[in-house]
Amino acid sequence: MQQATQLLLDENNIAFHPIWGNSYQVNDIAKDILTLVKQDKTKDEILEQLSAEYEISKEELFIDLGDFFSKLKIYGLVS
Repeated sequence: MQQATQLLLDENNIAFHPIWGNSYQVNDIAKDILTLVKQDKTKDEILEQLSAEYEISKEELFIDLGDFFSKLKIYGLVS
């Protein structure tokens, strides 16, 4: 998750990668995920925290989180 740790997140839910100059518009949950990634949390820790915070079952969240990480991989933000 090396590249995602470089992202700068602002209050308008814009994630900016200063090295590449790319900007991404993200929703609140995506911003929370990226914040946790920047804190070097594992996928399991992120799953636990989001499940508790948003009161979503871990089973339902597992699929969505996997999809999100797949997109981060496509954008080269995680390996």
